[in-house]
Amino acid sequence: MIKTIVISGDIISSTSLTVDDRKLLEQQLKTLIDQLETKYKTYSRIIKGDYLECVVSKPQDALKVALLIKCFVKAISISNDASYKNNHRIKFFKSHGIRLALGYGELERFDKTDGVIDGDAIYRSGRMISENSTHGKQRIVIKNTLFFSSDNTILNEQMDALLSLLDTIIGNATARQCEVVYHKILGLSEDEISTRLDIGQPTVNQHSTSIGWNSIETTLNYFSTLFSNL
Repeated sequence: MIKTIVISGDIISSTSLTVDDRKLLEQQLKTLIDQLETKYKTYSRIIKGDYLECVVSKPQDALKVALLIKCFVKAISISNDASYKNNHRIKFFKSHGIRLALGYGELERFDKTDGVIDGDAIYRSGRMISENSTHGKQRIVIKNTLFFSSDNTILNEQMDALLSLLDTIIGNATARQCEVVYHKILGLSEDEISTRLDIGQPTVNQHSTSIGWNSIETTLNYFSTLFSNL
């Protein structure tokens, strides 16, 4: 049976958002799902408004898909509701956006029509999210928001190191930098991004340089090549 990657993700501090912002988030996620399906032939679904499951049929595309999700959520502009002032949970949402786990394995059952995703890949990704969830905890401690799990110990160690570095880069990025990375992953040129975001091309380039796009692109290419050869 062919192995695939399932990405599971939960929005950080979603319960601290206002009702309107939760609705906005869910609408935006639906837009993202459509874009991912068009570009990468993924199958995704949203559960209870703040939990995402995404089947990536080609494992080599999975890190691109994960970073697209991560950057997209971080770039969502929520309201300036007064209740957010000095709310540390909202600060976590703005800094990290979403927690994602990539599970690499087989899917014994996968039926888009009936919405069935069953097998090792989704068990692994879902388990990683559950183990690292902060839901309901009074004190939030976030060390990592990108995880990987497979039955290969050496591969897990490689991916842990790689994802830890990307996690730090994206976690320290601004919303605008995340927007630029999002469009670059989709293959847009800096001139096209400039038009899309209504900012100058030099500004796009500055954001790209500041976030370290060349290193991100190198990492994405490495991941793609590695999983193409597995």
